[in-house]
Amino acid sequence: MDHEFWHARWSSNEIGFHLPQVNPHLLEFWPALGLPAGSRVLVPLCGKTLDMAWLMAQGHRVLGVELSRTAVEAFFAEQRLEYTVAEQGAFRRYRAAGLEIWNGDFFALTAADVGDCQALYDRAALIALPPEMRERYVTHLTAILPAACCGLLIALEYPQEQMAGPPFCVAEAEVRARLAAGWQLELLKRFDALQHNERFRERGLQELHEVIYRLQRP
Repeated sequence: MDHEFWHARWSSNEIGFHLPQVNPHLLEFWPALGLPAGSRVLVPLCGKTLDMAWLMAQGHRVLGVELSRTAVEAFFAEQRLEYTVAEQGAFRRYRAAGLEIWNGDFFALTAADVGDCQALYDRAALIALPPEMRERYVTHLTAILPAACCGLLIALEYPQEQMAGPPFCVAEAEVRARLAAGWQLELLKRFDALQHNERFRERGLQELHEVIYRLQRP
């Protein structure tokens, strides 16, 4: 899975992973993190998710990272936000009040880029990556985010043999194993999501759970 795969998905509008509303698990669990207004939140592989607009509305400063320029510009157009564009190292930085989306490769992010991030929100990054890239993703994320960072992770669990990813099944055992070295995890909820996802039923799934974790850097 390379950059061209995701560019093609966005170019052909094959974006079934994009939700047309704010994620209900974000609404349910984010307030319990107790982050003060003004906290900076990293949203990796953000696409054009409406979750960023919701986080902004809570008073947070949002830093999204997205490979597809199509997705980035669609977000600003759909939210009717005025923005400026500048080069930021390996990224093209789109900036509006309370929001930056950096267009480029997530793995080019450095600790200096995210040193003031107090929180992480991952709904569609870990599950978008095949196993070998998931390991690299978690290692990089852990290396660059500061101590005491907290956040939410939403993973999917389903019989992988019933559907080819992405999104991929990332079971609890794998989540715990991959994040054990740098994070404390609390499982908040396991939600039976199949009845709410017709497109996954059409792809042959007979079981689907969304699993929400609270993350905390020690």
